[in-house]
Amino acid sequence: MSKLNHIVILTGAGISAESGIDTFRSEGGLWEQYPIEQVATPEGFAADPALVHNFYNMRRAALKTVKPNAAHIALAKLEKGLHARGGSLTIITQNVDNLHEQGGAENVIHMHGILTSLLCQFCGHRWEFHEDTSPNDNCIACQRSAGPRPDIVWFGEMPYELDRIDQVMSQADLFVSIGTSGAVYPAAGLVSEARRRGTKTLELNLEESQGSYLFDESRLGKAGDIVPEWVSEVLTA
Repeated sequence: MSKLNHIVILTGAGISAESGIDTFRSEGGLWEQYPIEQVATPEGFAADPALVHNFYNMRRAALKTVKPNAAHIALAKLEKGLHARGGSLTIITQNVDNLHEQGGAENVIHMHGILTSLLCQFCGHRWEFHEDTSPNDNCIACQRSAGPRPDIVWFGEMPYELDRIDQVMSQADLFVSIGTSGAVYPAAGLVSEARRRGTKTLELNLEESQGSYLFDESRLGKAGDIVPEWVSEVLTA
């Protein structure tokens, strides 16, 4: 493998599922108990903020019970290794957990938000928060009641940091997709954008995805197995 200096990685639910995080498709998980329209849309929050706060309180509590797996830790190792030789790694994640950070990664873009942050719907202030919330909580900046909401991109809302994502994609030697079906836009368009720019592409996934045919190479298996193997290849090239 030729030496790579600037790598951009998109991670999806598959990498966190191996740590025990519920996904949309998890049987018996939280998402099966609540209609998406009620807990993951602005309209659902407006209709029943208590239900939404309770749902994300449960997700936040569940996050405290899991740990980063070998794939998260390997990506943090890759970040440090690339930095040591003057390169860079940017992780763009569709996941709202903080397992990349727990695993040691620092340069992470949470395009769909993160469970451990709140956003004031009035003044736009956001802050780190790890405990339970309720509909009558005050914003720590503007002090308005009922201001805080989960800092999560809900259906119908625009993902975060699209300009920054475009910037790092323009500088990438390699684009890698890990643990994602490639079905949700705009993340689904990143491999096509990489191909248009002439950037090499690699998919690491449990099984073939809808977009597997778009990648230069596709490797199948558990993220905890194939990600550390690939990272070792990169760092020894």
